[in-house]
Amino acid sequence: MLAHKGVWLLGALLLVAVIALAYIQTQQRSPLTTTNEPHSIVTNFKEDAKSTRSFTWYTNSSNSATLLQIVKGTSRAANFDEQDILRFTGTTTTIKTGDKSIQGVHKVNATGLEPGTRYTYRVGTGKGTDWSEPAEFVTEAANTTDFTFINVADSQGISKQDFEVWGQTLSKAFHTFPEANFIVHNGDLVEDPEVEQSWDYFFGYAKKWLTSYPLMPVTGNHDEVEGNAARFVSHFNLPDNAAKGSTPGTNYSFDYGTAHFVFLNTESNKKKQKEWLLEDLSGTKQPWIIVALHQGPYGGKQEDSIIKQWVPLFDQFKVDLVLQGHNHEYSRSYPLKDGQITTQENGTVYVVTNTSGNKFNDKKADLFYHQVHFQNKKQMYSGIRINGDTLTYEAYDFDDVMLDNFVLQKPSVQNTM
Repeated sequence: MLAHKGVWLLGALLLVAVIALAYIQTQQRSPLTTTNEPHSIVTNFKEDAKSTRSFTWYTNSSNSATLLQIVKGTSRAANFDEQDILRFTGTTTTIKTGDKSIQGVHKVNATGLEPGTRYTYRVGTGKGTDWSEPAEFVTEAANTTDFTFINVADSQGISKQDFEVWGQTLSKAFHTFPEANFIVHNGDLVEDPEVEQSWDYFFGYAKKWLTSYPLMPVTGNHDEVEGNAARFVSHFNLPDNAAKGSTPGTNYSFDYGTAHFVFLNTESNKKKQKEWLLEDLSGTKQPWIIVALHQGPYGGKQEDSIIKQWVPLFDQFKVDLVLQGHNHEYSRSYPLKDGQITTQENGTVYVVTNTSGNKFNDKKADLFYHQVHFQNKKQMYSGIRINGDTLTYEAYDFDDVMLDNFVLQKPSVQNTM
């Protein structure tokens, strides 16, 4: 009898232990594996920044709906039960994210918005609590001639701590430039695009900013690997005007205020992008032209094929500024044209704003084109303001100390939009 009681008691204890272990595992499990709440939310420009705004996010469900709700005003006053709420339905696709996991990729573009207006939005599946936290954004104002954007490069992290630093760098940038309207990232967002945890960290630790301020990313050599940029472009909803043969979202252009922005992919399809670049620059009437790319022609480690194919077009169309990445150091050129130092009125300035992550390279040799060149082993960011006929560039380190600045001047500028 006692033996039977002992066996029964041992069995009961084992059952309690199993239940307790299962409970602990459930509590420790990532929310991304137990709910269908949207994550990796980011907003971009896809079409006219005055009247549209695009969004992308992931869920665990591969067949859930893609819904966006928008109301005017701040998040404090937002009421998503109002009758005049704006509702948009997007597309849902799937992507394999490793370990036999398949996640839903959700993309939607909001249209018909009013210029210079603050909106609050949420995204989700429309079921129960599967909605994101409300976030705000502001559309571009009509006839914008004064605006600011933040420039960063090479967040390129692996660990959680790497991306904590990336998020902190972006927070410091917005503290210094609270008026900023959007972000330009010069490529290499993560170390390995196939590791979805890195993307979770990238978006998660910068969530405060990436859900409200458009992130416009360059395709780096860690974003497109051996011609494959699928994981990179799946996370963004970018302008669909790429060169023939390029993966949409790896190269594109858009306008904001009095500037034309051109994003080039240094990893593939360079000849076709040259043809596209000629057509694109021929078609713009914007007084300011800014190019963003990853492996730059004048950034410490030069990319010869770009110098031969693209730089002559930068010279021909008088590109004002080229934002570069890849070198993980700080670099600013003299104004250049035809491979020679020239005056600001005739030349193009090329900059690398060091890194926003934890990876630094040793300083390379000074070259003839370097006006400013150093390695301070600190994360950096820059703020670029265009105000009428003046472009002001300021670069800061992680301690918010300004380490470089310059001004470009043009004849009187009027908005052509």
